[in-house]
Amino acid sequence: MNPADRTGVRERDTSDSYGRSLLNRVLTEAAAGGDPLTHVAELPAQRADTTAWPDWVPSELVTALDAQGIELPWAHQTRTADLAATGNHVVVSTGTASGKSLGYQLPVLTALLDEPRATALYLSPTKALGADQLRAVGSLIHDNPLREAHPASYDGDTPAEVRQWVRANARWIFTNPDMLHVGILRSHQRWARVLRNLRYVVVDECHAYRGVFGSHVALVLRRLRRLARFYGADPVFILCSATSADPAAAASRLIGAQVVAVTEDGSPRGARTVALWEPPLSASLTGENGAPVRRTATSEAAKIMAALVAEGARTLTFVRSRRGAELIALDTRRVLAETAPELQERVAAYRAGYLAEDRRELEQSLSQGTLLGAASTNALELGVDIAGLDAVVIAGFPGTVASFWQQAGRAGRRSQGSLVVLVATDDPLDTYLVHHPEALLDRPIEATITDPYNPYILGPQLLCAAMELPLTDEEVSELRADEVLADLAEQGLIRRRPSIRGVGARWHVTAHTHPHDDVDVRGGLGSPVAIVDAETGRLLGTADAGRAPATLHTGAVYLHQGETYLVDELDLEGGVAFVNEVDPGFTTSSRQITSITVEGVIEERVFGAVTAASAQVAVTNQVVGYLRTLVTGEVLDQVELDLPAHTLHTKAVLYTVTPRLLAAANISDEQLPGALHAAEHAAIGMLPLVAGCDRWDIGGVSIAEHPDTGAPTVFVYDGQPGGAGFAERGFAQLTDWLAATASVIGSCACQDGCPSCVQSPKCGNGNNPLDKDAAERLLAAVLSELRTHRDGPADT
Repeated sequence: MNPADRTGVRERDTSDSYGRSLLNRVLTEAAAGGDPLTHVAELPAQRADTTAWPDWVPSELVTALDAQGIELPWAHQTRTADLAATGNHVVVSTGTASGKSLGYQLPVLTALLDEPRATALYLSPTKALGADQLRAVGSLIHDNPLREAHPASYDGDTPAEVRQWVRANARWIFTNPDMLHVGILRSHQRWARVLRNLRYVVVDECHAYRGVFGSHVALVLRRLRRLARFYGADPVFILCSATSADPAAAASRLIGAQVVAVTEDGSPRGARTVALWEPPLSASLTGENGAPVRRTATSEAAKIMAALVAEGARTLTFVRSRRGAELIALDTRRVLAETAPELQERVAAYRAGYLAEDRRELEQSLSQGTLLGAASTNALELGVDIAGLDAVVIAGFPGTVASFWQQAGRAGRRSQGSLVVLVATDDPLDTYLVHHPEALLDRPIEATITDPYNPYILGPQLLCAAMELPLTDEEVSELRADEVLADLAEQGLIRRRPSIRGVGARWHVTAHTHPHDDVDVRGGLGSPVAIVDAETGRLLGTADAGRAPATLHTGAVYLHQGETYLVDELDLEGGVAFVNEVDPGFTTSSRQITSITVEGVIEERVFGAVTAASAQVAVTNQVVGYLRTLVTGEVLDQVELDLPAHTLHTKAVLYTVTPRLLAAANISDEQLPGALHAAEHAAIGMLPLVAGCDRWDIGGVSIAEHPDTGAPTVFVYDGQPGGAGFAERGFAQLTDWLAATASVIGSCACQDGCPSCVQSPKCGNGNNPLDKDAAERLLAAVLSELRTHRDGPADT
């Protein structure tokens, strides 16, 4: 940084103790007005492990890399490249900023240089990441023989005339699963040149493909491999992932073939100080039903970032919403206006929705240090190259341990010390992690959950595959799709033609079937609802029909690219929601009535007085109103609505208890509904700990006597048709899950329940009744049964 740019900023060091000394100063400056609970851990530095360049890498490529300052590869880069070059599908699973991209650049660019017709695909979950990696490759091959690789972008922003050039000339195509599905595979005949010569497929940030999105992508990649074989190619897949549990198995499920994992990280890393920060309870504000609320994570994060910026620390603050990013940037500048006014213009927001050139300018300014602080959504989590940050603040646990370490990894490149601060939100999982830091800092990364055999996902994908190329009976059997295909045939969407003239039987879609446009690879529910500015008629975006009643009901607050809109009307039959731009000063959360029916038991286990099951269920949901809440957490009022009911067929984990257990736990009939309800809410908040999901991916129901079980029952279900694998993971880890649930209730400082333990922001009953003490006794009794009884006959 130019010395002239450092006005008012203290000189910083990059020693191993830098993160700790920085935290000590921030604790003094940012904790004023309260005493946050803080846990601090020190992660040691790591030295580099380098190797020689593989002898098969051409000298032109080595020279180009040396010109960019890469003298030797790290061990994991060489191992990845060697495996891929010898024909193995490989996944490299190492930390953020560990240079995973070089592991695929070496074999891909070598093949494109050695074989004039060879082609490659690069897939990323976001357009921003794809554009960043394309720029990196472009700078590497500029003005040398490697430029014959002809890399090019093919995504939703690519103009029509450029798309035609890409099909005809590009040899390394940077795209995403959405465009692969609807733009390449659907019209594969036009992409025959690319598919016929396809040598490599790079799947970047593959840990992002989980749940319904991951299951769709798994089937899209199987369709890609199938069409490549049809054209005579057998590409090698190179996958990049954050450190994760069993990356080889997760990558193998994703592509449908055996994958070798590279997990030893050879990159250098500076020492890192990690602090978990829980804001204190507010002394003056109350939330729903008079419950206490904590100081907000966004305001705390803004104070912390302001203190860090004043210390000269280049800081990135992650927040889960676009509006939150804007608010933190504004609040940080406001604090700096009072404490270090010369620095307030060196803080900005970064999020999706900005123009590409604006985002690039912000990235460059942050890397160079002219911008000292940025508040961002997870748009900066995946892969975008920003080096040399001193500190990362994370406002609210991002949902998975993998995402936490991805975001934390933005600080402390190479040998410099750094600081990471997680600011807990008013949420059971955040509360648990602050009180049990080992669950975050000492825990393996979650395994990625995908289920490509979910019939609600498999059916539409089968139609796409059959449209591209008729399906054989062997292919149907390999996908375990016989029943799904029979249902599609009964609907008249597909039919089987018998063997003719030596050609085996094939499944063909019927003439009126056009499946590709009906598949939302990212897991939408039903036909999209258009969101339209009522004043200008401009289309702002779309939302899933299944989620629209809860998020786009009349009176709902809708955020779009940092702007706030109020929904005037939701027309479900017409598929449109009309909104007006206005900032009402509050947020909204829907209130819903939910009932659940057990359609079939997949697996059942009995533990004395507790019976647990994984089941297929039908969930009927109706939005009946919404709460209006100030940004401080204070509830203004509740507004009633009259909307139609919606039924979801999905999977759930459930457990029932007997009268004996309730008596032993001293839970009366009057206390039972509140105990079950509170235990259900806390369990929903804690399932992400074991299932790698977000609490908004799941739902729950509890009832004192469910008609299908005849007993007090708690259900937690997946919020996607057919299920997304989260409830099944909860069933498999029931004891660990409920133990964490009991712990978060017991350790919360509130008296009668709050959003940090048993209250839910989306409760259909207005968080009533809730009995925190009875829920704690209930879960203790349930856990006692789970730990002391083997699977056996029911105990009444």
